[in-house]
Amino acid sequence: MNATWLDELERGLEERLTAFLRENPYQELLLREQHQKDHHFHLLSQRQKLQKEAKQQRQQLLELATNVREWSARSKRAKKAGALVLADRADQHVAELMEQGRQLWSDLDQLGNRFKDVEQRLCALSQKSNRDHSTLEEDWTSFEAQQELEELKRKHSPRA
Repeated sequence: MNATWLDELERGLEERLTAFLRENPYQELLLREQHQKDHHFHLLSQRQKLQKEAKQQRQQLLELATNVREWSARSKRAKKAGALVLADRADQHVAELMEQGRQLWSDLDQLGNRFKDVEQRLCALSQKSNRDHSTLEEDWTSFEAQQELEELKRKHSPRA
């Protein structure tokens, strides 16, 4: 029952908004422009988050590379000393670290693809915004001219 009441309220508000925007087309343009600005801000935020993630992953890769070098050196030392069981365990650890590195590279590659996607969407939105902005300016100029024309008609029309 609440869902029905809520649906009716939402439908009524949507109808009022639609009617308002039909009567005030410049408001609809402003609303669309605000939605574009919000979307642009969201994409910028997403891009910044991806950049931060990529930086962290690159740092993890550098740390992992350091660990691989250290454990490889330890394995060689153990082999030279004849501690073959310890050397095998160290080699196994190096192999695990290398697998982690491959996974991190794969994740970083996917992150790069997501970043490219966000960049493309930002570029497309920016181009659309530029086109819409000029359209908004043109529409606003037309609106003002129409208002002035109506005002002139009222001033010069014979009064009944």
